[in-house]
Amino acid sequence: MKAVITAGGLGTRLLPVTKEIPKELLPLYGRGENGETVMKPVLQIIFEALYREGVREFCFVTGRGKRAIEDHFTPDWDFVEYLERAGKLSQARELRRFFEMLENSTIFWVKQPQPRGFGHAVFMARSFVGEEEFVVAAGDTAVYPEDFLGELFRGGSDAALLLKEVENPRSYGVAVVEGDRVVMVVEKPREPPSRLAILPFYLLPPEIMRVLEKAEPGVGGEVQLTDAIQKLIDEGSYVRAVILDERYEFADVGTPESYIKALEASFRRSREIL
Repeated sequence: MKAVITAGGLGTRLLPVTKEIPKELLPLYGRGENGETVMKPVLQIIFEALYREGVREFCFVTGRGKRAIEDHFTPDWDFVEYLERAGKLSQARELRRFFEMLENSTIFWVKQPQPRGFGHAVFMARSFVGEEEFVVAAGDTAVYPEDFLGELFRGGSDAALLLKEVENPRSYGVAVVEGDRVVMVVEKPREPPSRLAILPFYLLPPEIMRVLEKAEPGVGGEVQLTDAIQKLIDEGSYVRAVILDERYEFADVGTPESYIKALEASFRRSREIL
């Protein structure tokens, strides 16, 4: 399985913090190697979850001002040795484990010249994807617990969407489902046809690139991935719905309010699994 992780957004709603720090590197709580609570960038949490599920080929789609992401995902063994000499063994172990994951992976970097939307960011990875199915993850959202990935990867369909019922779905992509089949998706509707929000984890076929290549700007003047998925549905593709129950919650770092909720959720989850 290949993974495309998008991290090209400007993070304007979190300025001035995100002027120098990409929002995808903002920290959330996580679990360390020995069960201790640690702080990790949300992008690292997503990478490690995919890695544990067996993904070894990653394509990060970044944009202007995101060099810090490349630096974070470049092993620095000298720093690990410094931590060990300084007696900071717990921190050294955590970095060592992360760096070993990186060295066991193949990582590609693609630049999105302009922030033209989530769908366009995915399209930028077309050469990396080739003719294989792949998973897409937005680099600013984590889902707890992480065992949802196994169901998303299960196969047996042309594509799969991760869905969660929410109180107010107007700010999300929204799906309509019949049985386990997605029959309609729409981006940020004024009158949502359901309360099933689309979370930014997708299993997609390579054919999505053909659709995205011809896609016109949609909501917000951007190329929307949901529009391309709807095109696949209209062409007869079987898009499977993976609906998360109440055991699951998601945390994103898109706004100050959602970041506070993400910190609270990630801290609570990190303590629950100790």
